[in-house]
Amino acid sequence: MTDPTDGFQFSRTQRSLPMALLRARELLMERFRPMLSAHGVTEQQWRVLRVLHESEALEATELAKRASILAPSLSRIIKTLETRGLIRVTKSEADARRSLLALSPAGADLIAKIAPESAQIYSEIIGKAGEGRMITLLDELEQLIQDLTAE
Repeated sequence: MTDPTDGFQFSRTQRSLPMALLRARELLMERFRPMLSAHGVTEQQWRVLRVLHESEALEATELAKRASILAPSLSRIIKTLETRGLIRVTKSEADARRSLLALSPAGADLIAKIAPESAQIYSEIIGKAGEGRMITLLDELEQLIQDLTAE
């Protein structure tokens, strides 16, 4: 029987897709972290607020999926954001055991306050990378996500 790893060679980390994506994410987030910190919001909290900004109300499992956050972390984030008055938590009318999460008016105000700063940072990134390249990159990443989730 042959070993399935015979002849397998790791690519250099510089050419490893997971490593390249992590490095790119880190370089991007270095630009956004000071802005988020100035508004008292963590990266994960911001992702939750952004997802809720795009939705009417979501159950926690769907929110975790869309925000790419693990459920235990989301529970802590929900408590923090609810305490700060940035989200509302209500019981589902269809199933009282389930909670729905929605952006509160204060949360919407915070997003509106941060949006111009975020847009400026995105503009600087697009200025360096080029709009066409950014569109292509996002399209390619979205296609990769679809390909990897297709069964």
